[in-house]
Amino acid sequence: MARAKKEITCDAVVVGGGPSGRITALALAKTDVKTALVASLDAPQDARTTALWQKSIDLLKDLGIWGDILPTAEPLKTMRMIDGSKRLIRSPETLFESAELGVEEFGYNIINAELNKVLAAACSAEDNITCVDDFAENAAFSEEKAVITTKTGTTVSADLAVAADGRNSLLRTSAGIEVKRWSYPQTALVLNLEHTLPHRGISTEFHTPTGPFTLVPLPGRRSSLVCVETAETADRLKTMDKKLLARDLEDRAHSILGKFTVISEPQTFPLSGMTAHSVVANRLSLIGETAHVFPPVGAQGLNLSMRDIADLISAVAAAQAKGQDIGSLEALKTFEHKRMADIRSRTNAVDMLNRSLLTDFLPVQAARSAGMYLAGKIGPFRRLLMREGMAPGTGFQLRPYL
Repeated sequence: MARAKKEITCDAVVVGGGPSGRITALALAKTDVKTALVASLDAPQDARTTALWQKSIDLLKDLGIWGDILPTAEPLKTMRMIDGSKRLIRSPETLFESAELGVEEFGYNIINAELNKVLAAACSAEDNITCVDDFAENAAFSEEKAVITTKTGTTVSADLAVAADGRNSLLRTSAGIEVKRWSYPQTALVLNLEHTLPHRGISTEFHTPTGPFTLVPLPGRRSSLVCVETAETADRLKTMDKKLLARDLEDRAHSILGKFTVISEPQTFPLSGMTAHSVVANRLSLIGETAHVFPPVGAQGLNLSMRDIADLISAVAAAQAKGQDIGSLEALKTFEHKRMADIRSRTNAVDMLNRSLLTDFLPVQAARSAGMYLAGKIGPFRRLLMREGMAPGTGFQLRPYL
């Protein structure tokens, strides 16, 4: 890591210190791109977890950091979906087994704080990354350069800026890229649990009238929980005595993992959605939540962001090979095409599944139930769904709605 100066000139600048931003900085650096990372040097403390599929893990392996993450990760071998709606038309319980695809696991569940710690250390140790321990205050884009000015007055000039500064991105707004936003009548309660029965690598998602209730394995007899409820109920659960909360959640889970003990502070997050109208502008690319936001259904969020990163690195490498300017619209057009198609289809799928849980409209309930029945009974259809869930294009693409 080089020490930050008041004026920095580099090939690329990444703004944002979450997993997406740090992974992008590392990937650019490994592609021999001199990179500045504008973010706090402190690793974000986040007790939430993230399920990463194999394609995402392959990228972490390529960056040489998976070995540092693996000791605190838990393999996900089985996905179990249970209809807990108690409606007239209910879906059958459905199991998705990684062995059916010829792999040992679909992916791994990782505690965000551990992932952030490894990423922060890797960025600090990388010679091709200049870490700017600050926050962006202004962003300007000309034909030749992107210029980021921080709150303490440091300026970073680069051929390419990568916006990884979240759903309310300064860089995206500065470039004039518009977004479509929408909200859901739901709030997610997130926490970690200990339980008395082993999870056996099974991730369980109950489909309830208010949204998913999901238990995802962690090392030992622990799991992460996402309980999607109305805002009023989520806030009530968050403020409950932890023993009473554990008992309530255990009842919701039908005691499939035995007795619960809450081991982290409960957090709540109102659910919303967002897509950017474009993921590129001159000298700028958007990744992660600067480009897309949707509910926590099917562990799609960071995995979609990892595909953003992989496609960006592919575009940068192709531009380097051709002697092109890596921040030009010409160099970024393939990235734009790939990402918009993936983002739209994935957003559409997650939105439809989430809304199908909320509606009492019988035809929608019948369609969801039929889909789950076919997945349980017809092997080729089930395997197609599993492949598509892990990596787009290996199964089917849903028609974009945006």
